[in-house]
Amino acid sequence: MSTNPKDRPDRRGLDRRDFLKAGALGVAATTLHGCGDPGAASTVAAAPRVPRSVGSPPQDPFAAPPLEQVRIGFVGVGLQGTAHVQNLVRIDGCVITAVCDIREPHAIRAADIIEQAGHPRPAIYTAGETDFERLCAEEDLDLVYTATPWRWHVPVCVAAMENGKHAATEIPAAYTLEGCWQLVETAERTGRHCSMMENVNYGRAELLCLNLVRQGLLGEILHAECGYLHDLRGIKFEDGNEGLWRRNHSWTRNGNLYPMHGLGPVSNCMDINRGDRFAHLVSMSSPSRGLQEYAIANYPEGHPKRAETFALGDVNGSLIQTALGKTIYVVHDTNLPRPYDRINKVQGTRGIFQGYPERVYIEGRSPGHRWEETPAYYEEFQHPLWEALDEEAIGAGHGGMDFMEDYRLIKCLREGLPLDMNVYDAAALSAVCELSEISVANGSAPVEFPDFTRGRWRDWAPWPIVGA
Repeated sequence: MSTNPKDRPDRRGLDRRDFLKAGALGVAATTLHGCGDPGAASTVAAAPRVPRSVGSPPQDPFAAPPLEQVRIGFVGVGLQGTAHVQNLVRIDGCVITAVCDIREPHAIRAADIIEQAGHPRPAIYTAGETDFERLCAEEDLDLVYTATPWRWHVPVCVAAMENGKHAATEIPAAYTLEGCWQLVETAERTGRHCSMMENVNYGRAELLCLNLVRQGLLGEILHAECGYLHDLRGIKFEDGNEGLWRRNHSWTRNGNLYPMHGLGPVSNCMDINRGDRFAHLVSMSSPSRGLQEYAIANYPEGHPKRAETFALGDVNGSLIQTALGKTIYVVHDTNLPRPYDRINKVQGTRGIFQGYPERVYIEGRSPGHRWEETPAYYEEFQHPLWEALDEEAIGAGHGGMDFMEDYRLIKCLREGLPLDMNVYDAAALSAVCELSEISVANGSAPVEFPDFTRGRWRDWAPWPIVGA
């Protein structure tokens, strides 16, 4: 959404890295001294920040009263925002009544899409970076949806909830622990939903895997591997769209900047926040080479992009251990030449599912020590969402998964159901961003996750196999 230089994170790299070191070491300077039990508190730095919540997590996952029609205000209608608008105008029971973007042509384009779909033309807000605050205060809405650059996700969601609206945001919901707690506390205090829209949770392969897990075919799930492995050099350096802001995060931050795509689906399979939770992580990054070499190869001598320096290591690997001792490896790799991948491995006591390419091995069912391809499993174990919505999702973004996530959000709000990804899930996954930075800055020291649920994870039931 924003092209303003203020949209850039603080480029004082040494200041930020020194702060991250001080944040972890100051909290637990005497605890990072040994290599004992990896789950022992004496070897794990406590996460910075104690909650100051005025509310408390609900006994059961939060569900708001049902809405006959969901009135939506959309903030940030660039590429991904427009894709969501195109989905929402096709979903029964919702209408976009206001759009906001600092670029008036973007807002007009979105308004045209809405009007051409047979809905009334929405109100348009284009009076600067914070005009979403006026939208949230003045418009009669049920939901505010944001697809802005990352730094605006928390402010938009908080403004929505403070004005009595539910909030939904593109990923990450936040990239600091303070931002994560702010979302949690605001949602609890206002009694409003705040959902992070993780589209890969609804991928065909990911939901097949979840169905296999729920059917018990993989046994007890003990380990997962996942990540976001995507050559983004061209996108980061483009002179429009995400190139206006995304590369800037690489100037000062070194960790896993974007863990959600891989981590969301495997967290569902491992019942995170619903029977287990992230306990602590360790993280390390490779040297930073890819962005510098790309700039040298693609820009002439004297071009300002060749002078940029980057803190972000080209490959970051983080290992998470859960409260029940299970393990998750999550990788971030966006600065080097490579084909797209998310790894997507879920391993249990009876079998394993792995993506890229998709394959399955189930003891007693698969040929001994040999992978099976997935077509037969889709025939038998296709997730009900894909069985019902396959044709409707054709042509939607990212192979149809974008339509699935928008459909589920509206369905849950209309029927008064708990959301598939609530504010505690959004906070837990987003917390990996700063926790990985803290660990990297402190020589890969273990860092403890906050328990955003404050113990409710023990009671909440796993996400069920839902239908349309």
